[in-house]
Amino acid sequence: MVNYYKVLKVSPKASRAEIKSAYRRLARKIHPDINVTTDTSSQEFSQITKAYKILGNPQKRADYDRQLLQAKYRDENGSVLSSENLHARRWRQMVYERRYNEIIDRMIADERRESMALQKVIFPTVALFVSTAFVAIFKPAFWTNSPIIGKIILFSLFVIGCIHLVKRLKAGFERYTYSSEDIHDSILDENEPEEKPYTKVTAIAFLVIGFFLSLGLGMVIGNYFELVINASIPSVFSPTLKPEFIVYPPIFVLCVDLMHTFASKYEN
Repeated sequence: MVNYYKVLKVSPKASRAEIKSAYRRLARKIHPDINVTTDTSSQEFSQITKAYKILGNPQKRADYDRQLLQAKYRDENGSVLSSENLHARRWRQMVYERRYNEIIDRMIADERRESMALQKVIFPTVALFVSTAFVAIFKPAFWTNSPIIGKIILFSLFVIGCIHLVKRLKAGFERYTYSSEDIHDSILDENEPEEKPYTKVTAIAFLVIGFFLSLGLGMVIGNYFELVINASIPSVFSPTLKPEFIVYPPIFVLCVDLMHTFASKYEN
């Protein structure tokens, strides 16, 4: 029986990311564009592709591991591992189930890490848009009405919020976007390019358009309810949108992201 782990040169405990990386690395070495195509290289490419299709799928990988273990037991003639008595069969079943559970647990862990990484980008982005619309609607005047100590606190939170927002967006750009220059990075390159779904231009356009749409929508809603808002708490909200509005969204993003971080740790 072909050992696909040896074909891809990875450990049986390798993660999905490691398996994918190994497949791409081997595929580059025997790609027709950089190697003279022969029957041997075609067979090798077909074999590593089949190995990746098996090991890259959690269910297929679990079934394959069972078959690999069974083949191992059959090769060890005369040992307790190949015995067909009740205790030996129970022991083998325990081994199968443990191996299957390891793969499923690894898959869940990989998906959880990816989900958390995505949430660290989505939550700040959504919070930025929502807070921008909120500020445009209500036009808060906390900065204007605050004493000097209040302004110092707001400014400090604003700086921290900006730094935090930039870090989150930078991490999202690095993980999910690529530039037009990266198009030349293909399977043939020495440095393996990570597959990313969006271009940097698309992501920047999304952020800019989303920001101004949120701002415009907030201003429209705010003008519609202007009398109600100003009449309710005139000392807190301003009748016009002042430059200080830029202070509030980063602070709101910081607060929302901190709450999300604490909630995630509490769930764990």
